[in-house]
Amino acid sequence: MNYVNLIVKKGNGIGFITINRPEVRNALNNETVTEILSAFEELENDQDIGVIVFTGAGEKAFAAGADINQLTTRKAIEALKTGSMGDVYRRIENSKKATIAAINGFALGGGSELAMSCDIRMASDNAKFGLPELNLSVIPGAGGTQRLTRILGKGRAMNMILTGEMISASEAKAIGLVTDVVPLEGLMDAVLEKAEKILAKGPLAVAMAKLVVNRGFEVDMDTGLLIESLAQAFLYTTEDKVEGTKAFLEKRQPSFSGN
Repeated sequence: MNYVNLIVKKGNGIGFITINRPEVRNALNNETVTEILSAFEELENDQDIGVIVFTGAGEKAFAAGADINQLTTRKAIEALKTGSMGDVYRRIENSKKATIAAINGFALGGGSELAMSCDIRMASDNAKFGLPELNLSVIPGAGGTQRLTRILGKGRAMNMILTGEMISASEAKAIGLVTDVVPLEGLMDAVLEKAEKILAKGPLAVAMAKLVVNRGFEVDMDTGLLIESLAQAFLYTTEDKVEGTKAFLEKRQPSFSGN
C-alpha cells in the first residue's frame, strides 16, 4: 500500500511506522490514524516481522496530538465508532507482536496516547510528554485516562491530566512513563538493540507474555495466576519450547519457528 502520511519500512524482523508530517509536528489527523491502522495490520500479518516500531519524522516531534481543525467539527458518535483513534490504539496494545515507541521529541495528546499503547517506550533526551486536552474542554479520549493511570498510578496521572503540564524525558523516566532516555542521535540505535533482544526470544512466548501481563493486570491475583498457568501449559506443547530447551542444553542459539 502507498501511504501519504506515513513511511513504512521492514528489515531484519522489524517493521517501522514513521508518522511523516513534520511540517505540523506529525499531528494525527483522521487520514493519518486510518493509515496507521492499515500499516499496523500489514506488519501484524507479516510472519517475518517480530517487532513493530512507531516513531515520527524529523527531530522535533513523535506526534503532537490530534489535528485541532478536525476536532472543531467532531461529533459525539465519532468517539465510539470502529476505527477511531482509541480503537486503533487498543488494537496496537493487543498486538501479538512486541511494539516499541521511539519518541523523538514532542509526544502530546494523541501522540502520548499512541506511545502509551506500545509495550516499551524509549525517548530521546529532547522528548516532551503532555496531555493538554482539558485546555480544549475535552479529555484524553484515546486511552489516556486509563493507560496513564495504570502506568503511573492515580495521583501522578491525575496531576498530568488536570494540569496539562508537559514533562521532560528525564522526568518521564523517573516516574516510569519511559524505560530509556538516550541522546537523539542514538535513539534508533538503542531501539534496534532493544528490538534485537526481543527478536531473539520465542515469538509464541512473546505473544503469551504480552497476553498474560495485559490481561492479568486487570483482574484479581488468582485469576491472573490462572491465565499465567494456562499460557504456560500452551507453551509447553510447542515446538519452540523443545527447540529453546535443546539449544540451551547444547549451548547454541535457538532457531525458533513460531510453532
